[in-house]
Amino acid sequence: MDFSQFLCMPAELSLLLAVLILFVADLFMCADNKGKGVYNTPLPLVVLLLPICVNVWTLISGAGASAAFGGMYVTNGMAVIVKTILSVGTFITFLMAHRWMSREENLVKQGEFYIVTLFTLLGMYLMISAGHFLMFFIGLELASVPMAALVAYDKLRYESAEAGAKFILLALFSAALMLYGISLLYGTFGTLYFHLMSLGSGSSLTLTLLGLAFFLAGMGFKISLVPFHLWTADTYEGAPTVVTGFLSVISKGSAAFVLFTVLVQIFSMNGELFAAWNHALMWIIIASITIANLFAIRQKNLKRFMAFSAISQAGYLVLGVMGGTEEGMTSLVFYLLVYMAANLGAFTVINVIEQKSGKIRIDDYDGLYETNPHLSFIMTLCLFSLAGIPPFAGFFSKFFIFMAAFKAGYQWLVLIALVNTVLSLYYYLLIVKAMYIRKNEHPIASFRSDNYSRAALTICTLGVVLLGLVSMIYDYIATLGYGM
Repeated sequence: MDFSQFLCMPAELSLLLAVLILFVADLFMCADNKGKGVYNTPLPLVVLLLPICVNVWTLISGAGASAAFGGMYVTNGMAVIVKTILSVGTFITFLMAHRWMSREENLVKQGEFYIVTLFTLLGMYLMISAGHFLMFFIGLELASVPMAALVAYDKLRYESAEAGAKFILLALFSAALMLYGISLLYGTFGTLYFHLMSLGSGSSLTLTLLGLAFFLAGMGFKISLVPFHLWTADTYEGAPTVVTGFLSVISKGSAAFVLFTVLVQIFSMNGELFAAWNHALMWIIIASITIANLFAIRQKNLKRFMAFSAISQAGYLVLGVMGGTEEGMTSLVFYLLVYMAANLGAFTVINVIEQKSGKIRIDDYDGLYETNPHLSFIMTLCLFSLAGIPPFAGFFSKFFIFMAAFKAGYQWLVLIALVNTVLSLYYYLLIVKAMYIRKNEHPIASFRSDNYSRAALTICTLGVVLLGLVSMIYDYIATLGYGM
């Protein structure tokens, strides 16, 4: 075996090194005799900068596409960008987790949280760079199994344990569906290499379509698309808020990117297959955006509210997959970047308030502006960005997504998405109304956030405000995009 091939995986190697450092340091991370953690957030943040810097250096140096292990591992500039976005999102998650990790019950298991989270990120890295269905499936499971542990992290809390059980059962079910679909594709193509499958038409169109259907069903579970979304609300509500934020952005974003890559690389050359997955995704997107918006209006728990918001946002995210165009790829990645900033910003506010007051219902936010104006303002910016209100970055990300789908020939689908955008604005404004207009006899008391949470809020706020205005970011992503 040529071990020099591992040098083609600098992002994965740097992330493994970060995990190894934390694993060794975990010997000293346990609580001391006084019940205080030796350290909490600084070291995980520092080691996570390693893969981020490696990815940025790869982009700056202009390293071209490379492959290893016979083409099972393939990387390119766009894959590196997505890995960088996911790593930055994880960095924000670690900042957000500081206060939660400082709680007495979490002191002895700080190391486990950071290590398991980075293993999840490593699985997403492998998914993104997969050129073979076996590598893809290994990455998928490496991302899913640790995620179940994160969801059930507060195991002594009934809701968290229940959420973990639901997540792992449905994750296994979706993985089984996907694995069955992959086996059908292997039976008809005779290979699991993406580039070889794209060259062949398959021995049986029926088996190929069936394999494609099972693959889409499995990915639908991972991305939380209707009708594969039933686990989402319960899991989001039961999981720790930090984990919910991570799950809603990082996991969803990587799966959406991989979905685009696989569909374009394998199922775009055959006209019948191309029409089949576009037609299927079209109805899935309509159902996801519409049903999620309708259910979001009825929610009283803020985390369940954000769950249905995430399902709706997933529909917009997958809209960039339609047609498999290069512009769609660019719009999808840019949407992921903006969505990460806005959604993690909203979850940081939710987490800060929950850790301080224990309140998580929408009604609890009545009169929040009077006692915590800064948090209310940041929450409003993030919600406006999620709703797509100009001049925030969410408006531009939705605009690019709509333009890509429109140019691909899905004009009426864009029209339905626009109508649903108005509906989403309504339920996002319900939160704004609660904070600014509704009164509360016992509002959440005024308090000061910890420095780590403020750093996370600063990064997210800058992202929400500036990403849409700095056009060079979208233009740079466009230079690395690929598609039909």
